[in-house]
Amino acid sequence: MIQFNQINHTYQSGVEVIRDLTLHIQEGEFVALIGPSGAGKSTLLKMINRLVEPTKGEILIRGKSVRESNPVELRRHIGYIIQQIGLFPHMTIWENVTLVPRLCKMPESEWKDRAIELMEMVGLPFADYAERYPSQLSGGQQQRIGVVRALTSDPPVILLDEPFSALDPISREQLQEEMLRIHRKFKKTMVLVTHDIDEALKLADRICILKGGKVVQYDTPETIRSQPRNDFVRQFVGENRLQPHRTLADVMVPPATIQMNQRLWEGLFRMQRRRVDTLIVVDDEQRYQGVISFWSLEAHRKNDDTLKVSEFMEKDYPTIRREADLAEAVTAIHDSNRSSLPVLDEENKVVGVLTRAGLVEMIASDFTPQEGGDE
Repeated sequence: MIQFNQINHTYQSGVEVIRDLTLHIQEGEFVALIGPSGAGKSTLLKMINRLVEPTKGEILIRGKSVRESNPVELRRHIGYIIQQIGLFPHMTIWENVTLVPRLCKMPESEWKDRAIELMEMVGLPFADYAERYPSQLSGGQQQRIGVVRALTSDPPVILLDEPFSALDPISREQLQEEMLRIHRKFKKTMVLVTHDIDEALKLADRICILKGGKVVQYDTPETIRSQPRNDFVRQFVGENRLQPHRTLADVMVPPATIQMNQRLWEGLFRMQRRRVDTLIVVDDEQRYQGVISFWSLEAHRKNDDTLKVSEFMEKDYPTIRREADLAEAVTAIHDSNRSSLPVLDEENKVVGVLTRAGLVEMIASDFTPQEGGDE
């Protein structure tokens, strides 16, 4: 979606703020740029909509160099949310919200309903706020209108330059939650500059930690917390936010298996003994073949006690590989809509079972203080 290819930027004073930086942001991702003052975060963000031009290198949006676009036209197709908001005081809230689509001469049918929906989403309904002026709104409400204005024309990219830093803690947290809801609903590519590591960990799909104009680590929040690349990242994130590195082996449980040629009544007996309602079906070498449930066993056992497990197993039941990280595991079990998944090794042998309950327990333990020895 957005590609920074070997980007450099040097101020006229000779100070180099971006050094040979390459970074790719996928479509629909929420990426946070973070680092100490002078790391190049805001400079990098402003290069996307050509508020700053790179000294060297190329920036692409959907495969097209931004240099090929007229800067004004480019900016009209990129949403921009900043700390200062920039609402026009002489315009009504509705005029502010709809400014960009009107400038772009978009038909009203393409943006009116979306603008009204967005105002509802951020708690400022059209009927109550459309005819008000910015001076009649609180700072938090103005920032919400800034968010609506950035999204009304349906741009593919939204840039956020420390948009919440001037708000009080309650308004800031509320607006962060609204941004998460908006991102989940509209799947826009969002790039956030922030000084707040907690904000980055909360909002971003991936975090780019910068130092001296270079990428130090570019990973998911889970990976940064569990596998900081070096001491700088460890110190920047803070020891209190770091997690021990966990793998599937830390959360999976031993599998309850049955062989393909065994009979249905044997499956029921094994379920009763293991206290489970599903069994993983394997061949003689413990290679995965499918899964069979209690309900399938019981329904068919009444018809014929000699029937074999292989005749009624679910062959396309989803699985997960042992080498998957925990972020992939969470996604896999969520997308599968199952309570458990067989874990397979490189030879397709069953090595364990990943359960939804086990994942929840592990995630909760990372955020819940451990009880001490004092009662």
